[in-house]
Amino acid sequence: MQNRTPSTSAGLAAGFLAGLAGSAAKAAAEAVYPPRIEGQKPPPVVLVRKIAGHRLGRRSEARAMKYIHYGFGALVGAAYGWLAEYHPRVTAGSGALFGASLNLMTHETTLPLLGLSDSPLKQKPREQVSEAVTHVVFGVAVELTRRLLRSKVFHKRA
Repeated sequence: MQNRTPSTSAGLAAGFLAGLAGSAAKAAAEAVYPPRIEGQKPPPVVLVRKIAGHRLGRRSEARAMKYIHYGFGALVGAAYGWLAEYHPRVTAGSGALFGASLNLMTHETTLPLLGLSDSPLKQKPREQVSEAVTHVVFGVAVELTRRLLRSKVFHKRA
C-alpha cells in the first residue's frame, strides 16, 4: 500500500536521477560483459556518424556516446519515475521487467529499424545476451535508486 501522495514532479525528478544511476550501472555491467566485440560500433556512435555525415575523432565519438547514453537513460528514467507514481505495478521485479522491456523496445526493435544496429536475426548471441542482461541491470538500478530517492529525498507524505 502506498503511504504517500503521487507527485508528478517528485516522480520525474527521482526517475531522472535514477536514470543517470542506471546508466552508470549499465556502463559498468557492459565493461564486465561487453555486448560488442572489437570493431563493432555501438548504436550511439552509428547515430552520431549519421547525423554528422562523417566519422568524428575518437574523443568526440566517445563524448557523444556518453551524452547519448546518459541522456537517454535520464529521460527514460524520468518517464519511468512518473509512471511509477501513478501505476506502481510498472516497478514489478524491482525494475527488472522495466529493463527487459526497454531492451525489447530499443535493441530488439527500434534500433535495427532505424539502421543503428543489426537485426536481432543477425546479432551475435553474445550481443543479445549482454544487452538483455545489462538492460535488466539498468532497470533494477533505476528502480532501487528511484525508490530510495522517492522515500528519502522526495518524500511528500499523504
